[in-house]
Amino acid sequence: MNSETPGFFYKPDNIKRILRVFYVCCAALLLLDLVIHRHVEHPWERLIGFYPLYGFIGCVVLVLAAKAMRKLLMRDEHFYEREPQVRDLVTDKTDEPHVDH
Repeated sequence: MNSETPGFFYKPDNIKRILRVFYVCCAALLLLDLVIHRHVEHPWERLIGFYPLYGFIGCVVLVLAAKAMRKLLMRDEHFYEREPQVRDLVTDKTDEPHVDH
């Protein structure tokens, strides 16, 4: 691929075409939801667009859970760049990090 020509996704016309195809597919699936008979277990599954709404809410819950986990598990920016300090168990002294010049 030539590095001087922009890629497929860098052209606004291509993005518009992809979005149009996506919207047409979504509309077709929503229309098929009216026609196709589903065997449901619960009454709320009969609602039009229940499964897309259920999937959207599931994705939102996953994003919110990931944000909460990020606060819990996040390390500082230079966590992996620091050299570990070695502690001598006999003299109880901590070695200073070694710096090469």
